[in-house]
Amino acid sequence: MSANAVSPQADASKLSSVDATTDVRTVNGVDLHVVAAGDPNDPLVVLLHGFPEFWYGWHEQIGPLVDAGYRVLVPDQRGYNLSEKPAPVRAYHQKQLSRDIVELIGSADRDAAHVVGHDWGGMVAWDLALRHHEVVDRLAIVNAPHPTVFQRHLRSNPAQMRRSWYAACFQVPRLPELCCRYDDFRLLERALRGTSAPGTFSDADLEHYRRAWSRDGALTAMINWYRASARYGTNPPRDRVEAPTLLAWGTDDAALGTELVVDSYDYCAREGRRLELFEGTSHWVQHEEPERLTATLLEHLGGE
Repeated sequence: MSANAVSPQADASKLSSVDATTDVRTVNGVDLHVVAAGDPNDPLVVLLHGFPEFWYGWHEQIGPLVDAGYRVLVPDQRGYNLSEKPAPVRAYHQKQLSRDIVELIGSADRDAAHVVGHDWGGMVAWDLALRHHEVVDRLAIVNAPHPTVFQRHLRSNPAQMRRSWYAACFQVPRLPELCCRYDDFRLLERALRGTSAPGTFSDADLEHYRRAWSRDGALTAMINWYRASARYGTNPPRDRVEAPTLLAWGTDDAALGTELVVDSYDYCAREGRRLELFEGTSHWVQHEEPERLTATLLEHLGGE
């Protein structure tokens, strides 16, 4: 594992409320762009973004976490924004994505960390807690179902099957990339603005996202997460999470029904588990309810 400096304008400059650094860390054979903030000696929190975001999806939470006494690492996960974009679909197998985070934690000279994930980042966080439970102190999942629960609902829940139609479309070669790029990424813009409360994503936010989406190879790499999941599955070695777990869920999620989080709760260790429903909030909880979500995270990470 190694770390190499990158220019400050590469992304951390988007944070105005906290001093942050940005570098590239070689983990699990790939180069991940990482934004870091807070005292390196403070307890470590790793924030994992989902589709179609990048590290910036957590920009509202980084400053408050640092102010509360945490060291924060926020990677662009492999395939996204400034991180490396391996070509093979198999490179996006869940176990590789989890191994990235194991080694990212190790790059901070830590044996374990608190891990927070949203959407696909939540799926990585679930897998990390199931496959490498020893590296997760406390787990927080935002609008991402437990993998066993998700697979069961995809087989037996017609409503969830309809909600997940787009994932099947992503299996087609090349065409999804063309559709996503068309008209200055209109489809991806709609994926954010069309499924969130009005005003959640500003024009400035969308410019940050378009810049990330336009990077060479990014669209294919991002979509390859879906392709790898369909082709190779996940199959973690266990289905019960040992770490104290917070499940935070926006009940107006257009892609994932609330029944998924209710069922996911049963797979969490009884000690320290918590289910927090954000009524009337969309999939984009950290953007629509940043203060409430951050307060909830701080309570959980602090053991309350």
